[in-house]
Amino acid sequence: MSMQARITAHLAALSPLELDVIDESEQHRGHGGWREGGETHFRVKIRSAAFAGQNRVARHRAVNDLLAPEFARGLHALAIVAKAPDEE
Repeated sequence: MSMQARITAHLAALSPLELDVIDESEQHRGHGGWREGGETHFRVKIRSAAFAGQNRVARHRAVNDLLAPEFARGLHALAIVAKAPDEE
């Protein structure tokens, strides 16, 4: 299973209304943490009712906590856009 698929599976715990998991590894070729084959740098865009009433730090912490196993497996960098259903 790819890292992208594993990230998607972990984030299913938040019952997302929208979820995009984008591999941006190629944009970081030659930078720290990059490795041949990619799957090191991702951008996650997620919308979930679980984020209602939470500030940005709490939302990012929730995503990072769920993805801790992937950081242990080689995920190097993660950009997060996390929103509640009623936010633009």
